[in-house]
Amino acid sequence: MFHKMSWLSAVWLVGSSTMATVPIAALAATPPVAVAPQYDTSHVYVAPAEVERFVASFLATFGGTTTKQVVVNVSPVASSTSSQLLQTPEGTVSLFGYRTPVPYPFGLERNGYLVTNLDVAIRVARACGAAVVVAPFPDPIGRDAIIQWPGGVDMQLYWHTKAPSYAPFKFVPENRVYVPPEHLAAFLASFLAFSHGKVVSDVHDAPGAEIGEPGKSYRRVRIESDFGRMEVLVTDGHLPYPYGWETTGYQVDNVENTITRAVAAGVEVLVPPFDAGGRQSAVVEFPGGYIAEIHAQMTRDAAAVGTTSAHSSGA
Repeated sequence: MFHKMSWLSAVWLVGSSTMATVPIAALAATPPVAVAPQYDTSHVYVAPAEVERFVASFLATFGGTTTKQVVVNVSPVASSTSSQLLQTPEGTVSLFGYRTPVPYPFGLERNGYLVTNLDVAIRVARACGAAVVVAPFPDPIGRDAIIQWPGGVDMQLYWHTKAPSYAPFKFVPENRVYVPPEHLAAFLASFLAFSHGKVVSDVHDAPGAEIGEPGKSYRRVRIESDFGRMEVLVTDGHLPYPYGWETTGYQVDNVENTITRAVAAGVEVLVPPFDAGGRQSAVVEFPGGYIAEIHAQMTRDAAAVGTTSAHSSGA
């Protein structure tokens, strides 16, 4: 499990301006509701005709298995979708192939977090400054809700009637969250209080090559909690395609080898592998339109050189 940070430290990290955003009394009383990082699932919506191609390409890229596909209603209103869970050593996907129009605001949530108690988690999220955009509702195997953090970041919280048991990830994936500077303090204070997480790095001059802007810099904040990892990218929104569309970053042993498997399985490389910020990274698009970042930590010697390969957005 990741180390935890107190609510007081969370507020101190992002500055005194957050004091007015989240009531101190609410933060002091927030109980932990996370289960473990392997229960963070990326939500992927593709057209029904693309479901099988997506499954084959994702598993060929990362390995792993899929649950049996079922057709169910996973929203609080009349709708129908295929649903299955793709579990790999590098991350998990909740895959939806809607047979009906997708009810609003489903499809805007980036991921789902398993919580120990949904009602408690909703109370904590509200106390920490989140809005509940879809109130709790039952699904075939539990209950769900969708919340929104300051800065417009949507997530699903879920609880299962029968507690699931998933193996830990080989590499914990990152939620890649883009926020404007004016919402950073509120977002960090709210999410850190909710997750009982900690800021593990806050780089004010991260290399812009990481987001398709070589020669520039931006602010990058990395968070760890019992929900998993998060990378908060603070930008002015001047992002070349495909940056901003990727919601998850997957860590692997070797980017080049992973890309080779992906391309053989029909995945398109949008940004070829490049080195920046101590990582080698690439951005790819799976059949059905799901865009993902893939990265590997550079060796200590390579990182010390500090080279950054200029690259375009792949257009």
